Amino acid sequence: MERDQRGQRSKLAALARQGLREILTTVLPALLLALLVNVFVGEAVAIEDGPSMQPNLYRGDRMITEKISYRFHQPRRGDVVIIDQPGDEVTLVKRVVAVAGETVEVRGGHTFINGQPVDEPWVRDFGGPGFGPQLVPEDHVFVLGDNRPVSRDSRAIGPVPIDWVRGRVVLVYWPPDQVQVVP
Repeated sequence: MERDQRGQRSKLAALARQGLREILTTVLPALLLALLVNVFVGEAVAIEDGPSMQPNLYRGDRMITEKISYRFHQPRRGDVVIIDQPGDEVTLVKRVVAVAGETVEVRGGHTFINGQPVDEPWVRDFGGPGFGPQLVPEDHVFVLGDNRPVSRDSRAIGPVPIDWVRGRVVLVYWPPDQVQVVP
């Protein structure tokens, strides 16, 4: 009987070692890889900031952002970006409309860069407060929501420092009937 108990303990110890080995060789590397991908490559994000990007994006939409391209170049006009403003709990989703070195002005919801109107086919409802003209400083971008009358954007918070830009939206994957690649 004692021998049976020792045998069972030995089997349990072997199973525990095997389980620990499995965790160390499979689960832990998978978690580390997932963490590295999330920090440096891309991540899933949900829109929290209300109707400012409608009709193109809606609150509750889930999307994939990529973080790699901005390691090689600055955000570009037309990019839809995720912004983490220090001290603000809500992650903002906005569109880059002007980049460093450009003079931006917003009149009647329409964007003017260096005095010239910008074609913005993604905007259906122009309006909201005006802005500028103002030179976008180095290492900053000027962002606006696609739903101009209700968007809290650079007209309220000013040009956004590049280090607040967390990534570029590339794909909306939820809800399933709204799946789209974001140009």
